[in-house]
Amino acid sequence: MSRIDELFERLRVQGQKALMPFITAGDPDLEFTAAVLVELMRRGSHMCELGIPYSDPIADGPVIQASYTRALDHKLKLAQILEMLSGATPKLSGPVVTMVSYAIVLRHGLKAYVEDAQRAGVAGAIVPDLPADEAGELAKLCRAADFSLIQLVTPTTPRDRALRIAESSTGFLYYVSVTGITGERTELPQSLVDNVGWLREQTPLPICIGFGISQPQHVKQLAPVADGLIVGSAIVRRIAEAATKPREKVLADVGEYVATLLAALP
Repeated sequence: MSRIDELFERLRVQGQKALMPFITAGDPDLEFTAAVLVELMRRGSHMCELGIPYSDPIADGPVIQASYTRALDHKLKLAQILEMLSGATPKLSGPVVTMVSYAIVLRHGLKAYVEDAQRAGVAGAIVPDLPADEAGELAKLCRAADFSLIQLVTPTTPRDRALRIAESSTGFLYYVSVTGITGERTELPQSLVDNVGWLREQTPLPICIGFGISQPQHVKQLAPVADGLIVGSAIVRRIAEAATKPREKVLADVGEYVATLLAALP
């Protein structure tokens, strides 16, 4: 079992759901990224998703796109991110997964990416621009290494395709709550609970919902049907304030915000 498999099995036995914050690597710098990861886990987050900055993100909204741009302006390299993770992951109580473009993985080398990420303490990868039909080689490498390859299902994914995506995924399925890009929203679609409920009946994989989740009421609404909830833009927006506010204050604000979401979990 991968570390992600072990986490969800433990949560299932305990009747708990996972909260997975998303942050961008290197925004404002890698030292602060490491500090945020430690703070998120200290507050009780179960897993963290780390965005690997990319110049042409697929579905990220303006908040996360801006964070990627800021990180890339510092000439951030994958090797530097993995080095930071090597020092940070031993301090963390839960797994870290990377949100990474397939172009970055391919340039690094599929096998090399899996090996180097694992060596840095990473438990899996979300590769949003890799179609399930073309994921066979990477999926095989990931399964052999117990490195989770998490794939996305969207509200517009045909149901037969959703089943194929589930069959090639490991760790958990990432269910995109809304059609469009990431970003904070006041309301989520009424059909979301029904769609995730159908998918839960088709696969034994845990299902985590992301995109648009930013408020405790969202957590209360979705926790009964999901195995985990992913929160990104609301956290990245708070981290961006490190450019103008004391970092200790920003770190505390992020931690306190995440604590309100954790308190809304059943």
